[in-house]
Amino acid sequence: MKRVVIFASGAGSNAENIIKYFENSSHVSVQKVFCNKKNAGVFDRCLHLNIACEWFSREEFSYSEVILNKLKDQADFIVLAGFLWKIPEPMVKAFPNKIINIHPALLPKYGGKGMYGMNVHKAVKDNLEKETGITIHFVNEHYDDGAIIFQAKTELETSDSPEDIAQKIHALEYKHFPKIIEETILKDG
Repeated sequence: MKRVVIFASGAGSNAENIIKYFENSSHVSVQKVFCNKKNAGVFDRCLHLNIACEWFSREEFSYSEVILNKLKDQADFIVLAGFLWKIPEPMVKAFPNKIINIHPALLPKYGGKGMYGMNVHKAVKDNLEKETGITIHFVNEHYDDGAIIFQAKTELETSDSPEDIAQKIHALEYKHFPKIIEETILKDG
């Protein structure tokens, strides 16, 4: 049984989707959710799903080994589901090709620091893109730069607002993210 720990920063809809997907799996078990925002919606979702959700500080995450040591005891894979902080280099080195992220654009377009959520969707709209999508990738030392595992596309209409684009992206995330996580973990053996 491969153990997964999820990192989230917000409402937790992707985290919930992943937890539900694996709740009866004989291969993958979601152990815990870690969150860096005390008032994030993911805490309520985890409470209803009976999954532990633990808050941590920037100090514990970025400048000490507190979280890294917990991960070594609890995780085989780490999944970032709307988590906005850069992963510290010691964590990347401790989990090479074992940290999976989802990005709401077709990388390498619209990646990098500050490119998340509505910032991405507004940029896609402002540049009159005809399509966008999601990228599921491994995490390395740089924002949105790790090896791409999977991409899915959606067509855009000129009338689509950034909010419309966000809805299309969420649909792709919910459809593909848990399945690609599972495939990636099972390939790892």
